[in-house]
Amino acid sequence: MKIKHSKYKNTGILFELLVRQIASDTVSGKDSAAISIVKEYFGKTELSKEHKLYQALISTKALTEAKAESLINSILDLSSRLNKTALRKEKYNLIKEIRKNYNIEDFFKAKINNYSQYAAVSNLIEAHESLEFIEPSQIIDNKVTLLEHITRSEIDVDGVKDRVLEEYGKMDQGTRILAYKIMLEKFNEKYSDLIPSQKKVLKEYINNVTNTAKLREFVNENYSSLKKELHKLNETVEDKTVKIKVNEVINLIKPLEKNQFVKDEDITTLLQYHQLVAEIKSVK
Repeated sequence: MKIKHSKYKNTGILFELLVRQIASDTVSGKDSAAISIVKEYFGKTELSKEHKLYQALISTKALTEAKAESLINSILDLSSRLNKTALRKEKYNLIKEIRKNYNIEDFFKAKINNYSQYAAVSNLIEAHESLEFIEPSQIIDNKVTLLEHITRSEIDVDGVKDRVLEEYGKMDQGTRILAYKIMLEKFNEKYSDLIPSQKKVLKEYINNVTNTAKLREFVNENYSSLKKELHKLNETVEDKTVKIKVNEVINLIKPLEKNQFVKDEDITTLLQYHQLVAEIKSVK
């Protein structure tokens, strides 16, 4: 499922447009209905609480990536504590009140600063609360948008992907299937089509990302079998330079120690070893 952003449901955008309407009405010398609307719906309401969450993300600047991500996660947790029934009712009545006093199409035509950031906040909140499986790539894109806004720097997209997929790995089997699909796509971007042995590695990683002992055992078994296979293949290699390089790789393959966590880099390295074996076999 993909989330479709709606300006009508975006609390941050609604407030921004109302403030602009107040300014426009004041300049035109009109009595502004938007003033009373803001007072009524952004006083002691659930809308007001949600608006503060939006502002916490839109207004905060120059945090480190780690602090920015922590802030985003905290805001999402806080959003889930709001009274959703009351919030939906307030938004419905707010739009009804805007329609009553303004041309709704003209009202929403105004250009919004930080539109993409407001949309990202709305989408992440909806994804956080949804009972449906949300496409992981959409969550990644929205998180990157907010992280770059808050940190004022370019974000390592692969790093965000890894963290989002790790979260998916802790969820139920249905969600893991989606995460598995994204991990395949991610590795395919770098190393073309995956071979069956690589797909097996990634599937095992997703299914056992929270089972440290089983995953470590799987990785070490792979290391052991790959080392033996490379030794055997290297006996048939005629090129001396290639032979030396393969021996160097063999010496690098070392089992993970007891109680050592399996990191993303370990999985990537394992995938590369499988790729190397496949390439040597293809040359032969």
